Amino acid sequence: MKRSKFSEAQIAFILRKKKEGMPVAEVCRQVGISEATFYNWKRRYEGLSPSELKRMRQLEDENNVADREGAPPVQIKPRPVPVWRRTEYRNLVM
Repeated sequence: MKRSKFSEAQIAFILRKKKEGMPVAEVCRQVGISEATFYNWKRRYEGLSPSELKRMRQLEDENNVADREGAPPVQIKPRPVPVWRRTEYRNLVM
């Protein structure tokens, strides 16, 4: 995944500008990002302090490293089929 060219503090500052009443289009133009990027950041980072943002990025990086190293995927067990469904299915197959 591509690393952002903005630090956690910069992202928090950009989101704070919008909270202070500046229009989104103006914020995006000043910073040089698209509105889609702004709204993605807002959805993901709004309400987090810069230190929380930094910790979240560290955890994401650790997860990405684990994925690249070939950590086994989480095994999801299928839900058991209720008995009454098994008998209906068995009657259809036979």
